[in-house]
Amino acid sequence: MRVKPASEVVHEPPAPEPGNELDLFVQARMARLTGGVSPIALTLAFQDWLMHLASAPGKCADLALRWLGALSPFAEPVAPGADDRRFAQPAWEQWPFNQYVQGFLRCQQFWCDATSGVRGVAPHHADVVRFTARQLLDMWSPSNFVATNPEVLRAALDSGGRSLADGAVNWRQDLCRHLAPPSMAVPEPSGPQYRPGVDVAVTPGDVVFRNELIELIQYAPQTATVYREPLLIVPSWIMKYYILDLSPRNSMVGHLVGQGHTVFMISWRNPGPEHRALGMHDYLDLGLFAALDEVRRRAGGVPVHGVGYCLGGTLLAIGAAALANGDAGRQGALASLTLLAAQTDFSEPGELGLFIDDSELAFLDALMWEQGYLDGDQMAASFQLLHARDLVWSRMMREYLLGARTASNDLMAWNADSTRLPFRMHSEYLHQLFLRNDLAEGRYHVDGRPVVLDDVTVPVYALATERDHVSPWRSVYKIHLLCDAPIDFVLASGGHNAGIVSEPGHPRRSYRVRPPLAPGNGYRGPDAWRDEAELVEGSWWPHWQRWLAARSSSARVAPPAAGRALEPAPGRYVLEK
Repeated sequence: MRVKPASEVVHEPPAPEPGNELDLFVQARMARLTGGVSPIALTLAFQDWLMHLASAPGKCADLALRWLGALSPFAEPVAPGADDRRFAQPAWEQWPFNQYVQGFLRCQQFWCDATSGVRGVAPHHADVVRFTARQLLDMWSPSNFVATNPEVLRAALDSGGRSLADGAVNWRQDLCRHLAPPSMAVPEPSGPQYRPGVDVAVTPGDVVFRNELIELIQYAPQTATVYREPLLIVPSWIMKYYILDLSPRNSMVGHLVGQGHTVFMISWRNPGPEHRALGMHDYLDLGLFAALDEVRRRAGGVPVHGVGYCLGGTLLAIGAAALANGDAGRQGALASLTLLAAQTDFSEPGELGLFIDDSELAFLDALMWEQGYLDGDQMAASFQLLHARDLVWSRMMREYLLGARTASNDLMAWNADSTRLPFRMHSEYLHQLFLRNDLAEGRYHVDGRPVVLDDVTVPVYALATERDHVSPWRSVYKIHLLCDAPIDFVLASGGHNAGIVSEPGHPRRSYRVRPPLAPGNGYRGPDAWRDEAELVEGSWWPHWQRWLAARSSSARVAPPAAGRALEPAPGRYVLEK
């Protein structure tokens, strides 16, 4: 399986079905109006729920009784959810604000009851209705309005109205920034700037390889001797790589090279309309396999520790399965796999699954067909919708009603540095992985052959995070059902990003771990595993580094020669906007 150089790769844009150009155009217009959400999918979900509810008089009577009970002055107060911090301040416990809160929470509880347990409703439709009702209710939370929010009223009183004036200025700045054309872009609010190569992504290294899709960075050694087997890190292509090389204090790359590992990092290109035909096979051939070949060439042909984050981990798992029964020249190329918050079974993708059905993907495909890519801001809006309570409404309350700007940090700056996704690739992985779950069910093909993770035999370190809404930890745990290789599973505190950026010394960090079960001892479900696992305070990075060291050659060697470099890290692809 030979990787074609960039000059030999010919991409033909995916053609729509004959006669469907008009349909695609109309659906793309509709998708622009709805932010990519399919109104047809929403209509079908609500129709399914409403018609089944109408044919369930027992459920309707139960809901009526619950509502009447909630209106009683003797009703038990409803407590907010454990992760709902909107009403945590003592001022919310005083009249009349406590009545506003109880009215809102009881309405929220009613809709949760109304959208749960309706016989005959498709589970996906029930989830969509419940999610939509929650989003609409969150818009009307008493915390979102001046007159019903005691924190806002107190801040306005104490400041003589200055907090509201500052909030109005913040709102105007944000409005101007979002409405201004690119040629007249309004700068971000004043605050610390985090520029790749200056403030973040500053671990010394060089770009040693480049093709039309990736740059490969080799980081400079920081120890006199290094482990023989290098690391190749494959970040997700929906984000800039430097989340793994943020500030010097919390750089995973810096930690690894400081421990004596030779580290290589893939930096994905930020594609434009001209890259619309790049597909999953390109991300495998021009991305993972091209980088793996270059790393092995520079390291003298030794096996490589593969490390993949998020969808980069999914791609790495696909590549490892393909190599197991593929090109003989790459047999034994991998010494181990580390999969960080990476799903291999997409049957339970969490709330992201709300946006994954045939109707939703038809509208999204039409939008990408028109643009040639999915814009990073469009993807960011989807993630914000999943957590609108914290990322939209609570933020607006803080910045527009209290007049307090959120202090910037390196992780927030990285999160705002969005990337685009080519039409073909994004459509392929949504359809093949999220919608059809082809990888877990043995239908995913590489070079015309199906690949299965059961062919992977190298040790696997699979890490998930407890509050991950992108790659839910129970979904990540499903790799135990797909792969018979030795798997060390670790569950870290935090979410999809902050749980990975978990440097030693970071406060309030912990992880759960237990030794892998011996062959023949049976399968443990995720909740049973968590109950049996040991809770360890601190960062999981040292635990992982010890795992890597134990699977590397015992004798350390002199660092590999840097060889010819194209330019210093972080390179040029990461700077593309």
